[in-house]
Amino acid sequence: MGSDATTLRLRDGSLAEPREAGRHGRRADGAPERAALRAHARARTAVGALVVLVVCSLLFVLVAADRPSLFAATSHAGFFPGWMAGPLGGLWPGLTRNATALKLTFTGALVTMYVSYLLALAYVPSIADSRLRARWAIAAVVGVHAIFFLAPPMALTDVFNYINYGRMEVVHHLNPYTTYPILEPHGDPSYALSNWHQLLSPYGPLFTLLTFALVPLGVAASFWAIKTVLMAASLGTILLVWRCARLLGLDPVRAIVLVGLNPIVLVWGLGGDHNDFLIVFAIVLGFYLLLLGRARESREAEGSRGAKEAEGSVAPSTASTLSARIGGWLWPLSPVDIGAGAAFVAATALKASGGVLIPIVLASLVRAPRRLTQVVLGMILAGVVVGGASLIAFGLHIPDLSTQSKVVTSISVPNLLGLALGAGGETETLHSLLSAALVLSILACCAMAYRRRESITASGWATVALLVTLGWVLPWYILWLLPLAALSRSRRLRSTALVLGAYLIVAWAPASGLLWNAIGFQPSKTPLGRLHQRYVKELLN
Repeated sequence: MGSDATTLRLRDGSLAEPREAGRHGRRADGAPERAALRAHARARTAVGALVVLVVCSLLFVLVAADRPSLFAATSHAGFFPGWMAGPLGGLWPGLTRNATALKLTFTGALVTMYVSYLLALAYVPSIADSRLRARWAIAAVVGVHAIFFLAPPMALTDVFNYINYGRMEVVHHLNPYTTYPILEPHGDPSYALSNWHQLLSPYGPLFTLLTFALVPLGVAASFWAIKTVLMAASLGTILLVWRCARLLGLDPVRAIVLVGLNPIVLVWGLGGDHNDFLIVFAIVLGFYLLLLGRARESREAEGSRGAKEAEGSVAPSTASTLSARIGGWLWPLSPVDIGAGAAFVAATALKASGGVLIPIVLASLVRAPRRLTQVVLGMILAGVVVGGASLIAFGLHIPDLSTQSKVVTSISVPNLLGLALGAGGETETLHSLLSAALVLSILACCAMAYRRRESITASGWATVALLVTLGWVLPWYILWLLPLAALSRSRRLRSTALVLGAYLIVAWAPASGLLWNAIGFQPSKTPLGRLHQRYVKELLN
């Protein structure tokens, strides 16, 4: 019967048309339904990814706060005070003590978070309701920050080195730029918690002065004060990224997800209480002020164009025009451009790596001489203030960057390149070549910024060059790149940031050591690798 119905020819168009109309009607009606179902599925995937990120963050902190383990770097058998464990301490009494199981738990949770992070990047911006999309993203960002604020100092933490360098000067009157921590009284409560005892302070004078202000609080309160400052700096950076994205016409939700929910930054950076959040806040503040200055310049250009059309035809002399231009560059002052220059100097004074971006920012402003003059003025003023304070506190001494530049991690790109070349790791010659490559990369980025009159994308690529040429690269350094990638229109830059993140997980996840041993990959066992490891141990003695 069905076959007959399909083969009979219908001569009466009135009988055929309703069937065709119905068929097309179902197609027309079904398309919106299918689109709605796909949108609903994307929304569920997005929300699920955000929930997984929050739940895994809570898992990390609960495990780290339970008892001494590889999750909490400064804890050890017999020492895990309540002030360090935090309010979530001891809430997981059934936690395994097996080291291998803990390594697998750490790595599995981190990989799960990174996959969820990628899904969130892909699907959160596709949620149809813009308000709901923003609320879910903001709630997830604030939630994970609150969770990691409650965490003890987690893996690879330097927080007690910060505190110890500050106490050396204030309590023991020892300049951290000239005196090794091993020479301070070993009974100081921060000495046993710190580890870089043979390393002069590599931190910028502005950050070191900040640690001086925390000394009266004591070690425990200083620890929680630093956590508070770093969390505020991270949230402040995310807020600035949101505002920058709106000024640039980009999706602010995607931008804050990229920056605020990266699990590498959360676990190793925020959980480890590292000062990079302060540097990145200053850098993003500088770019935000530059964007405000550009918007104001556009408005002023439109106004001056109309005023020139109304002026007479008498041309001023060349001398008066030149003097007027120079005076116009200097006055009236532009607070936003001056503030931008000061912000980039502040970032450099917190940590020297921030200085990599200064020439790129200046190159982008060469064809806007008034703005360039104002930004340089801000840099000079900030340099005078910071330099004067550093001179008073530390004399003519500066952070010890030369020693730190000689430290090499086994899984850094330069060391892997040295292994591939058969040298056993990063040699001095390779180090010099990569340093030269970094300089050339920065010059190329300056040229890019000059051509485009925009410095964010060029700064992002310069940061990539810095990360892949550093011999001592740590996982949370990816934070330097994320805001620039989020605010750039370059998809390649964002993809590069995500690939670098995957590399850092593979390189630093605790279970990676088990994999390296299983396949016989032991970069620290070469003669040069042993030399690098011995040098690090000497600094940690």
